[in-house]
Amino acid sequence: MYFDMSKRGIEVQELPPNEIGPAISDGRLQGGLVPLVDTFDLDDTMRTVSGFCLATTSHAVSVKLHSKVLIEELSGSSIAIPHEAPTAEKLLQVLLSTKHGIKPGAFVNEDEPHDARLLVGNLGLRHRRGLRGFDHSYDLGEEWSQWTRLPFVFARWVMRNDLERQDALVIEDSLYTSLQDWADGLYRVSGPSDRVPVHPQEIHQYTQGLRYYIGVPEEKSIALFKEYVAQLDDN
Repeated sequence: MYFDMSKRGIEVQELPPNEIGPAISDGRLQGGLVPLVDTFDLDDTMRTVSGFCLATTSHAVSVKLHSKVLIEELSGSSIAIPHEAPTAEKLLQVLLSTKHGIKPGAFVNEDEPHDARLLVGNLGLRHRRGLRGFDHSYDLGEEWSQWTRLPFVFARWVMRNDLERQDALVIEDSLYTSLQDWADGLYRVSGPSDRVPVHPQEIHQYTQGLRYYIGVPEEKSIALFKEYVAQLDDN
């Protein structure tokens, strides 16, 4: 989504997903890709941008639960979760509670003893084939799509309402241009020194399952997920 922005003088900052919404709200950023759960109750300073999103059609690949036991046996167990990824955390809770009828003993951080661990992002990609000591792996995107027959939307693009109209249009146009150029950009993106080594064939397979625009299936998925999250909060 960002390959074209530097050409237009748009500064791009890297932040953990859970910090992007607050940074937009307090004016440190004009817009960004915000975790889906953080877009459910936007205040009047922010709005979602057109239909830009990050969604998976089936396998998420980089969002996996690694468990020492079968998922059906996790009731009462401790699960380590990355708190910087709130949508993945809520998706896991929905899948465990609503799909599998499981009530974990506790959600803990990675430094505490745990029977299962949720990995996301680059760390999730590094361990996409499995995590040592954890014999069972569950792709949360696949779990959701098999259950609902819908894609899963992990994040939506959000922008400040007080942004000048012309500036907002430039950002939106840059998003369109970047996404049209995504295939070429995958091979020229410059990242941190600890970039994940991924074979080009795997990159192709991974990106074929990504969606960047919200259509009818994505809208249905967002509404259904929001309903399930509300049920969690009521319990």
